[in-house]
Amino acid sequence: MHKILENKYIGEDMYLMRVAGNFEGKMGQFYMLRAWDKYPLLSRPISIYDIDENGISFLYKIVGEGTKILSRLTKEDTINLEGPYGNGYEKVEGKIALVGGGIGVAPLYLVAKNLDNCDAYLGFRNEAILEEEYKSVCNEVYIATGNTFVTDILDVNKYDYILTCGPTPMMEKLVKMVEGTNTKIMVSLENHMACGVGACLVCTCKTKFGNKKTCKDGPVFWGEDVIFNG
Repeated sequence: MHKILENKYIGEDMYLMRVAGNFEGKMGQFYMLRAWDKYPLLSRPISIYDIDENGISFLYKIVGEGTKILSRLTKEDTINLEGPYGNGYEKVEGKIALVGGGIGVAPLYLVAKNLDNCDAYLGFRNEAILEEEYKSVCNEVYIATGNTFVTDILDVNKYDYILTCGPTPMMEKLVKMVEGTNTKIMVSLENHMACGVGACLVCTCKTKFGNKKTCKDGPVFWGEDVIFNG
């Protein structure tokens, strides 16, 4: 069990939790979080937002009973973490766009800290969050809210790589936007997960190479390999 250093509400039904300890993890990987006994049955998979010498941070959104319990935790409470799990973003070089929608912005902060020459495109339902934090690690930060979609403000031809996480329709559109260009794209899928280690097959996704386990083979895949429909 690990002590919570901070667990604060930052807007858009999202919380930022910092946990004390010495942790490992690469950009795009996740941990299984649990702060209860028997119910809910499953732990919650949450992407790594940041890691430093003092601990690890997670950005999460209240979407069910598990995350609701997480949101009630306060400083000095304890939580169980298992991980890191999954294959994250590959280390690439060139001009990079980080595109996040809603809670999909969560893993991109650690990406920006580890890759040079990143611009961030962040989309939110009503209000921008973590804008200053992303400005501290990116060259430029562009925000889309309300009826403006983050895909509307992005010129894919300006970038060598796009690294994205967010709603499936957003990522599917981005993959289509780079077709016929020299831009490569990596997507982080948000399929429902149960075990986190590839045993239960709940998170299976379709690719050009057959069915893959999002938690173990991903969650990050090259966009051209993912079959979004069918």
